[in-house]
Amino acid sequence: QNWTRGMSCWLHSESWLDTGPIYVRENGKLHVVNQGAGSIHNVPPKARPFRLFSRGFSVELCMNREDDRARRQRTDHFIFTYTKEGNLRYSAKSLFSLVLGYISDNVDHIDSLIGFPEQIAEKLFSAAEARQKFTEPVTGLRALQKFTEAYGNLVLCSLCLRNRYLLISEKLEEIKSFRDLTCLDLSCCKLGDEHELLEHLTKEALSSVKSLLMKDNALSDVGLRRMTAPVRVLKKGLENLLVLDLSCNPKITDVGIGYILCFKKLNCLDISGTGLKDVNAVIKRIQTQIGLVHSEVPLKEFDHSNCRTEGWAEQTVLQWEQAVMEAVKPQEDLRSRTAAQHFYGKTRRTEEAVKCKLEETETKASGNLQFYKEKVQNCHSPLKKEVAGSHESKNNKKRVLAEQERERTSKQKHLCLTVEDWDLLNTY
Repeated sequence: QNWTRGMSCWLHSESWLDTGPIYVRENGKLHVVNQGAGSIHNVPPKARPFRLFSRGFSVELCMNREDDRARRQRTDHFIFTYTKEGNLRYSAKSLFSLVLGYISDNVDHIDSLIGFPEQIAEKLFSAAEARQKFTEPVTGLRALQKFTEAYGNLVLCSLCLRNRYLLISEKLEEIKSFRDLTCLDLSCCKLGDEHELLEHLTKEALSSVKSLLMKDNALSDVGLRRMTAPVRVLKKGLENLLVLDLSCNPKITDVGIGYILCFKKLNCLDISGTGLKDVNAVIKRIQTQIGLVHSEVPLKEFDHSNCRTEGWAEQTVLQWEQAVMEAVKPQEDLRSRTAAQHFYGKTRRTEEAVKCKLEETETKASGNLQFYKEKVQNCHSPLKKEVAGSHESKNNKKRVLAEQERERTSKQKHLCLTVEDWDLLNTY
């Protein structure tokens, strides 16, 4: 009895650990101790399930626990619709869409996409674009580079940055990450000869550019020499260029035109509004060395209607532009304030002149200097022997003249290279 009283006292003591029923074997029989009454009953033991956690414990699944915003109730894995009766109906998303959304949320952590199917990559790019992942300053650039390294011109094949100099200055590194572009419009951006993007044009990543529009960019002969140095010596860079627009750059002279004659594949050229001194000599030089003919009417290749932004990143460029415009909005208040000051005569009014429009009017006044390559018509009619002989003699003369011209141009190439040219070429 003393032993049972001690056991009951221990059982009535407060303890947070629930050990379950206690069994005691006495005289060959098993007895269970009732903790509530503190007595021993001779009853058969009952199986009790083992409890790993205490009573009232619950488990909650949380994604991205380190982010406090992720603690709120998530409904991204459901699609909510309404029936005809107006009742709310929801259905679960597919596993593919859930995984796609998770990867797009963490797209900056992708190591590489090389060899990944482009059909799924396009959906992943669109999902990340909808979440505006590419507008983030550091992580967006890293994610965009992974896509451009793997898919090239599928991400962006044509880029139009006409009159978007603010976008170029804000997103220069992102623009430089685009590879295998075929059309690039940089008109009316006032880049100048020392801009970093002008140096990027000579890189191998943009060797696929076929149409380059550099209208009204404050270019001079120095900028053209830097832009054409890899093509003139290393046969790299913009060697595949077909359309080139250098109009409305009055600092380009006859010397600068000599640099662009290295683009042997040119089909269309516009040098209207440049500072040429001897126009007739330049026209003859372009016709003899490149084979381009002066056009009397404006060409459709230079009306800027064909160049537009095309590719997966089309909406991304628009998001960049909207972000830049929102950052410039506070200046509108300053404009209204200055307008009020002008009205009350506190500040002197200065006329703002749009240089691009002025250059276009000067171009119309000076004349049209656009060139194109004529299509050669093949003649399949039989020729006489005399005619064939005369053609052979003419061809021989042309070959001799061509060889002389090559020797003369090769000598000129070595002579026209300056110290700045060699410094630029040493960077490749």
